[in-house]
Amino acid sequence: MLSGLEAAFFYLFAFVAVASAFMVISSRNPVHSVLFLILTFFNAAGLFMLTGAEFLAMILLVVYVGAVMVLFLFVVMMLDVDFAEMKEGALQYAPIGAMVGLILAAELIVVLGG
Repeated sequence: MLSGLEAAFFYLFAFVAVASAFMVISSRNPVHSVLFLILTFFNAAGLFMLTGAEFLAMILLVVYVGAVMVLFLFVVMMLDVDFAEMKEGALQYAPIGAMVGLILAAELIVVLGG
């Protein structure tokens, strides 16, 4: 059985993984879908780390996240996305992005540090 803190992180990783997987299929922007898919993979790797399968977690990150980034570049090249238009509205999402980054950093510190 998992201890109280491990169980809390298990449910946190699982909830974020399911929520981000739902956002992958419901997002209309392919760039956002790929970023949600990467978030799903990171949370799946966190679940692997909690269960003691560190090798599987690292393989998942290296292989799948690396492949998704190549796919992301391919989609951007094929769709000819206008990044100047995307940069105009990027500042309004900076606080949310910083909060998500801090949450992911805290998850990594807890999983890798403890």
